[in-house]
Order: sequence, then C-alpha cells, then structure tokens
Amino acid sequence: MPLTRRRFLTIAAGSAALAFAGGPALARPHDIVRWRGTALGAEAEMLLPGPGAGEAIDAALKEIDRLESILSLYRPTSALCRLNRDGALAAPPLELVEVLSHAETVSRLSGGAFDVTVQPLWGQARTPERLALVDWRGVEVTPAAVRLARPGMQVTLNGIAQGYVTDRVAEVLRRRGYDSVLIDLGEARAVGRHPGGRPWRVAPGAEEAPVGLENAALATSADDGDLVNPATGGGGVWRSVTVQAVSAMQADALSTALVLLPESAARRVFVESGAVRAWLRGAEGQVIDLG
Repeated sequence: MPLTRRRFLTIAAGSAALAFAGGPALARPHDIVRWRGTALGAEAEMLLPGPGAGEAIDAALKEIDRLESILSLYRPTSALCRLNRDGALAAPPLELVEVLSHAETVSRLSGGAFDVTVQPLWGQARTPERLALVDWRGVEVTPAAVRLARPGMQVTLNGIAQGYVTDRVAEVLRRRGYDSVLIDLGEARAVGRHPGGRPWRVAPGAEEAPVGLENAALATSADDGDLVNPATGGGGVWRSVTVQAVSAMQADALSTALVLLPESAARRVFVESGAVRAWLRGAEGQVIDLG
C-alpha cells in the first residue's frame, strides 16, 4: 500500500488519541505536533515537539518509503518480492539481512513458533503440501545472498517489519536532535520522556490500562485471523499478546511468537528473550502478566 504523506499535521490540543492513551493534558500543548497517515499498510501516528517538526516528519516519511521498497509485500519491485519470486537474492540490502537475521534468532528461541516462511499459507488451502513449504531453517541469510531452500517457499515480514521500521524512524528523528518522540507505525516506540516530564502513555489495546514508556517499545499481536501457526496452519493460543521491550522489532517479533505458544513455553521464551514485560490475554479475557 502506498504511503500517504502528511495526511494530517496539526498542533495537538490535548493528550494523544487512538493508540496513544489519555491522561493529564499536555504541559505545553502548543509544542506538540501530531502527524497521522498510513505506513506499511496501516494507520500511523507520530508525536514530536513542534519546532522544525514538518521537516523532521518529511525525513521520517522518506525513510519509511525507502524501507517499504525493501521489505514490503505490496510493492512488486521490493527486495522481498524479488526474493519470493526468484527464490534467491544476490547482494541483498543490509536492512533485509538485518530483519531476516533477527527473525532467525526469534525462530530459534521460540522453537519455530515465529516463522517468516508462512507466506504460502495465506489465502490458500492449508494442505500438507503447502505446510511442507514452511520452515524457517530453509532461509539462508548472508551479506552476499539470501536463498530459499525449496521452490515455492516465500517469506512474509508482517510480524517483524513494522517494528524494524519503527526503530529506524526513531533513529532518524533522534539524529535530528529529537529526544522526546512517540511513534506508532503499528508498533509503538517512545524516545525519551513526554515533554511534560512524564513517561509517554500508551495503551496496549482497547481492553488494557495505559503503560508508561520511556526509551522503550510496545507491540501487540492478536489472534484475529491474521496469525498462522507454522506447524499446523491453525491459529493462536491467546486472544492477544502484548510485549514491552527495548526495541520495537524485538517487541513485534516476540508478540507474534508468544501468541502461538502455551503458557509454559511462552514464559520460557519471554525470560530468555530479555524483554521487559508481556501480557497474555486468554479467550475468556483473563490476563497473565509476565512482567
């Protein structure tokens, strides 16, 4: 999906809405600029102090656009689409190598619950033949090339790319001198503290209380038909899982993995991952807090 540039840029008159939870009014509301638009096929939002915010947001959107040209399934000429089409990609962009390398780490940690090769199961009958194409160990990643082990294998980065792009946008804004930023590109990332001196307040989901974030990230994965168990082709164990971590990429990938794991395995993966906190919400609404 193409990026909508600066659909909304205005001075925020109060605390942020949507994914950004309520709370006390901003200490200096005229200093906060909120941008709303779309990125990576989803609603997106950025909050940052006002001076120079327009140029900073333009720089962030250019970075998102550049990364979509590498990681998106919706752009036929992207590096990811070329890999899926040809089964191999020589001289891959560094960004693709970084994402796939982190994906391999999470796959290994989670015993394969996180698996970027589930793409052949989307929109298709989940037959034994298609399930046989799903195996994270069949992705060979080196700086020189990325190769898929078998014809018909395909990769999706939907459970990790949003977090990676969110982290990269945070770095773009940080390099421009912004030490107080809140970004939501599907996963939330806070840089520093709110200009009012408190942590940024972010709601993990409609049913959850706001969480204070400072130099941290939050990601939620829900079993709403968009998740696929790579072993069975079925759905998840939990209604939703939210993870708080230092980076948005880590939170994104871990939430995707944990939503597919039973409690004991989810606890082990959470502890070994080094994430800050995780909330597992069951089918009846009960919440297990792993923090």
